[in-house]
Amino acid sequence: MVNCCGLITANKDPVPLKSIEVELEVRDHVATVVSTLNYENKEDKPLEAVFVFPLPGDAAVCHFSAQIGQTQIVAEVKEKQKAREEYDDALSSGQQAFLLEESEQSPDIFSLSVGSLPPGESASIRLDYVTELAVQADDGLRFCLPAVLNPRYQPLGSGGSGGVQVTSVPASLVPYSLSFSARVSSPRPISKVESSCSLDPLQYLNSEQTQATIKLAAGHKFDRDVELLIYYKDAHQPTAVVEAGQASAELGSLMGDPVVMVSLYPEFPQSVMSSVASCGEFVFLLDRSGSMDCPINNSKQQETRISSARDTLLLLLKSLPMGCYFNIYSFGSSYEHIFPKSVEYSQQTMEEALKKVGEMGANLGGTEILSPLQHIYSQSCIPSQPRQLFVFTDGEVGNTKQVLDLVKKNSGSHRCFSFGIGEGSSSALINGLAKEGGGHAQFITGTDRMQPKVMQSLRFALQPAVVDISVTWDLPKGVSVTVLSPPITALFQGQRSLIYAQLTGQSPKAAEGCVTVKYSLAGHPSQNQLRFSLKPAEDTGSTVHRLGARTLIRSLEMEERERRGQPDGGLKEKVVQLSVQSGVSSSFTAFIAVNKADGEAIQGPLVRRNIPISRMCIVKVNLCSFSTQTAMACGAPSERRKRKLCAGPVMTVMPKQPPRDPLLQLVSLQQASGCWLLDPALSAALGKTSEEVDKSKPAPVNSDVWATVLALIWLHGFKKDAKEEWELLAMKAASWLRSQNAPCLTECVEAGNALLGCSMQKDVLGL
Repeated sequence: MVNCCGLITANKDPVPLKSIEVELEVRDHVATVVSTLNYENKEDKPLEAVFVFPLPGDAAVCHFSAQIGQTQIVAEVKEKQKAREEYDDALSSGQQAFLLEESEQSPDIFSLSVGSLPPGESASIRLDYVTELAVQADDGLRFCLPAVLNPRYQPLGSGGSGGVQVTSVPASLVPYSLSFSARVSSPRPISKVESSCSLDPLQYLNSEQTQATIKLAAGHKFDRDVELLIYYKDAHQPTAVVEAGQASAELGSLMGDPVVMVSLYPEFPQSVMSSVASCGEFVFLLDRSGSMDCPINNSKQQETRISSARDTLLLLLKSLPMGCYFNIYSFGSSYEHIFPKSVEYSQQTMEEALKKVGEMGANLGGTEILSPLQHIYSQSCIPSQPRQLFVFTDGEVGNTKQVLDLVKKNSGSHRCFSFGIGEGSSSALINGLAKEGGGHAQFITGTDRMQPKVMQSLRFALQPAVVDISVTWDLPKGVSVTVLSPPITALFQGQRSLIYAQLTGQSPKAAEGCVTVKYSLAGHPSQNQLRFSLKPAEDTGSTVHRLGARTLIRSLEMEERERRGQPDGGLKEKVVQLSVQSGVSSSFTAFIAVNKADGEAIQGPLVRRNIPISRMCIVKVNLCSFSTQTAMACGAPSERRKRKLCAGPVMTVMPKQPPRDPLLQLVSLQQASGCWLLDPALSAALGKTSEEVDKSKPAPVNSDVWATVLALIWLHGFKKDAKEEWELLAMKAASWLRSQNAPCLTECVEAGNALLGCSMQKDVLGL
């Protein structure tokens, strides 16, 4: 293992971050997070402590302050260069200063500089942010506190003095503690809260079970992100929250006017939903960087991220409909594709692809995702085969904004479904790919299995694409609306769409507004409508305003990047103005706080200390350009710190392969058409001998029909708990059986039940 710099001080003391306290308040589906970071300088020289840390990618940082002794300093938002200059000036004149800024490469990484902390001095820093909670495919709302920051891979030639330099260590060496508590309130009862970390029991605060508190159990090891999944009863109810403007802000400004947050859950006609698409071009893009060799979680050390991804591709390929097209790309420092361009799905192309998938290892070095995406988008789309892109990555890239800009530019030609694998994957990248690509994002952490989540997304991909989406507002006379959110480009059955809008003008008491979403689905025009009171909700603070400001800031930043090198109409100035006005972070601003209290200037040379953060896995690497001794002496060039630790040739001892999952064993034998062949491998997968299977077959029944009926009975009888994983391929099998018009099907099912010890009915099997 390579020792990173900055883990200990000159006196071999731990770096000066002592503890982190986090308080979370969830209201329905938005969250406010208050983090307190406690520092102490035990050295005999003044310190500059630098802490690089992750936040959710769509978080809006809205407060930053410091407490030194009895003095509290509240930071201001300023244009980034001005803030940096003010920070440097303060340090050079011996004043204490604090600077918080977003990475130029990725919106989910912030760096905090605590400058001129005198010997023996303690400082307590408070950081507040607000964020939307993403809806998972099982309707859980996901909150993630990233306690893990994996080193982000900075692609060569991507430019980048703005690359984030991360000091990362194994969890056992993190020298500070974390305490975490949450309060949840909602108009609907809270049915349960789950987590990948140990929690104290959920405590309900009222008999309606609409308010509850929960705490992280003591002794969190920093070996994983702190993830909460919150489930409400009747989660699919559309809602609107109107938040009053701030009395101190100017009427007509974003912060002075009311802002409404509308949450819509479109429900599609059942007749349309029952027709699963039988066409499409499915492009799978798999991360094969060195870090994909890390365990997918801490409980099953044998299963690596790459092995789980291989199993998932098997299920995906078996579940694709006949008549579609597909291709598989994989990437690291370079990229590969199985076919020169997408090919029609058949037994031959499926077998060829599965053979290549079985040989894939985490052996392609770094994480250069931009180049394969550019190649995919350069390929012409196939007429009448809508393109669906599935991206699997542990999300450790440094050029996130560049990647998202590319996906947005090509959003009209495809839908993008993204999967963040393992702890520390970048929420900005994973959520951003899905958001800009009109798809859906999933995170696979803790003890999650990748397969059910991916198959849920395949169901979304097989839904007919929604087109001609429009949003109209009906408001009382004298009230106008300015929509802050970008236009809705994708709708999925039961998936939430959030819209923020500023309401200007006076509304009569008890007035109502109405928002209508119209769209076309498989040629059927549809609409969903929500009526809401214009009376502002009480006690919501400024959460909705800040999230609305954040949404608008992100859109303007992306527009500014798209127009780089051309006149941008003052977009950067608009972002800075909006950021300063709303107190919300942006890529062009920073929070700056200077302790200008009377007192002597701090004396002595300033010593810089990087504070380490946990990383998930340690992979031995060959460092080509410099020796391990050089790295340990902290003299490694800064370029090295931009390269991901798991990049480069990987020297790993392959773990002993566990026996193959019986479900995957059976699935691997299915033909592209949906049927199974009667052979010894199938008998073994069913736990029977070939003689037993042959002897039980009804005489007039075709052997492939018999084999397929047996496979269906086994899936329904023995793998009911994993139905999400095999449901689509079972539908394909049932469809194949119906097309055979096989005689004696009832007798065949009865014989199969007798052989396997089940009692399945024909209708349960889809026959």
